[in-house]
Amino acid sequence: MQPGASEAQIEHVLERIGELGLTPHLSRGQFRTIIGAIGDKQPHHQGVLEAIDGVERVVPIMQPFKLASREFHTDNTVVEVAGVKFGGADLAIIAGPCAVEDRQMLGRIGSAVRQRGAVMLRGGAFKPRTSPYDFQGLGEEGLKMLREVGDELGVPIVSEVLAAADVELVGRYVDMFQIGARNTQNFQLLKEVGDAGKPVLMKRGFAATIREYLMSAEYVLSRGNRDVVLCERGIKTFETEVRFTLDVSAVPVIKHYCHLPVIVDPSHAAGNRQYVVALALAGIAAGADGIIVEVHDRPEEARCDGAQALLPETFGEMVEQIRKIGAVLGRNTSSRQ
Repeated sequence: MQPGASEAQIEHVLERIGELGLTPHLSRGQFRTIIGAIGDKQPHHQGVLEAIDGVERVVPIMQPFKLASREFHTDNTVVEVAGVKFGGADLAIIAGPCAVEDRQMLGRIGSAVRQRGAVMLRGGAFKPRTSPYDFQGLGEEGLKMLREVGDELGVPIVSEVLAAADVELVGRYVDMFQIGARNTQNFQLLKEVGDAGKPVLMKRGFAATIREYLMSAEYVLSRGNRDVVLCERGIKTFETEVRFTLDVSAVPVIKHYCHLPVIVDPSHAAGNRQYVVALALAGIAAGADGIIVEVHDRPEEARCDGAQALLPETFGEMVEQIRKIGAVLGRNTSSRQ
């Protein structure tokens, strides 16, 4: 739209796009309003829209991920989750155990990471495991514990949802849905969380290209949910010394093509706590908007992924290093009073 376009002109364009059988998506920047027209493009569409009063120009979006593309939304998107901001000048730190094991353990670890700089609590209640004999999570009981501890500590919570049928249940408790690597291309699940209207943390599939990953984000965005945070968590390569290979280059590449916030998960990439801090710092230095990391005060007792969980003391030291890198880059480490 032209600078200074009136609300009436904007509304008329939205209506006209709908009449053409397209779906309008409104994006307001600081200086410019952009309206996306998503759907099956016909030869006459561009001429019709260019003729409307208040329209400055019509630009075809070449990327297949229309709503995630910077061609549609040039400014960086900031996603806010119960007071925690992802993107902009802030660096958000999410921490907690891999899985919710019991109320006492979750309270201990939650308090430890909260005191050391975490602004959001993570914990799995439904666990996707390679083996059907491994711990699968506590289900709704785990979600209740996570909600209770989050409320006590005054921090929002994020937990993974595995199936479209569980979206309503998980949504009763969490502030943010997590889509795990195994479900990055579970398109029915993506539609359901898109419709649920809560922020979504979407991890990259361990065999997904960056473009495939952004197309998965497009599924959520296309349902009207703009609050999507992307997470690079490592991909499968020929390397066997680490669990996955953290694709640090994905951070600037995604930011080049896409306006959504990006964080990194060094825990699942490393699979070994001795490498987690280095990978976290590398992700922040590459431009990530935060991290999600696993912490356990008794890792030898953890029911899953104890080998990659940081001790609370190490987590605290890492947060201080992140703050130093953030200061060099002009970023602030989010804090909650």
